[in-house]
Amino acid sequence: MKRDNSNLTMLLFFVAPSLAVILVFFFLPVLAALVMSFTDFDIYSLGNFSYVRFVGFDNYIKLFGNPTFWLSLKNTFYFVIIGGPLSVMVSLSAALLLNSKVVKLKGLFRLTYFLPVVTTLVAVAIVWRFIYHPHYGMLNYLLGFVGIHEIDWLGDPKFSMPAIIIMAVWKNFGYNMIIFIAGLQNIPEYLYEAAVMEGANEWQQFKKITIPMLAPTTLFISVITMIGYFQLFAEPYVMTQGGPLNSTLSIVLYMYQEGFRWWNMGYSTALAFALFLIILAATLIQFKLQKETED
Repeated sequence: MKRDNSNLTMLLFFVAPSLAVILVFFFLPVLAALVMSFTDFDIYSLGNFSYVRFVGFDNYIKLFGNPTFWLSLKNTFYFVIIGGPLSVMVSLSAALLLNSKVVKLKGLFRLTYFLPVVTTLVAVAIVWRFIYHPHYGMLNYLLGFVGIHEIDWLGDPKFSMPAIIIMAVWKNFGYNMIIFIAGLQNIPEYLYEAAVMEGANEWQQFKKITIPMLAPTTLFISVITMIGYFQLFAEPYVMTQGGPLNSTLSIVLYMYQEGFRWWNMGYSTALAFALFLIILAATLIQFKLQKETED
């Protein structure tokens, strides 16, 4: 019994510093933000806390009655629903290609595809602004060869969000590709050898072996991609400032505008917790669907 207590004490001794850091820099700020979401905390409250008033659920009521919130939510879901699966499919396709025996110089291709991931997002967004330029951009120049007239990619509400989705997929697919390659390399080779002996073609092998064996990897990638895409901010902030006509205004960008442009900190933190609940619900749905698929 004394030995168990000694081990527990030693365990707490080594874990305590990490727990203290997590408590101070994560849980306490989150708790403070939660309390702030029930107040009218603004720029005047920064200088004198006596100006802070408790307003209860007024921020949340105001939030769900605000058309701008619903528009930003719609734009965010558009980005997640279209960009998320597209990013996963591109990542899986690249992983299958680089894991095959046909491609040579695999290390070079992996490095090349992974470079956008480690490149600063702001720098990437600025470069893509030039690519999307309506008159001098490379994309419109290439489209001109097939007879497509100039498109104002970032200035037309119809094309602004698809343009950001394309850029985001290009920027992020390399990270998921590396994880997919690791998952593919963990699939036993004898499964494919047995399938070949049974006369299965490549599509049947992919459907019956690769996809089921990659299910845990796919779930992990889907969840982290969805969480990351729900936090869309830097791309529209640098490329469009949420325009045109708020067509690329995301929840996080709207949160930033309310909190740091208009200093409605209480309302902004209410937005943050609304986004947290949305992400939590979407994650639980993904886990539930995955569990039902496995059953």
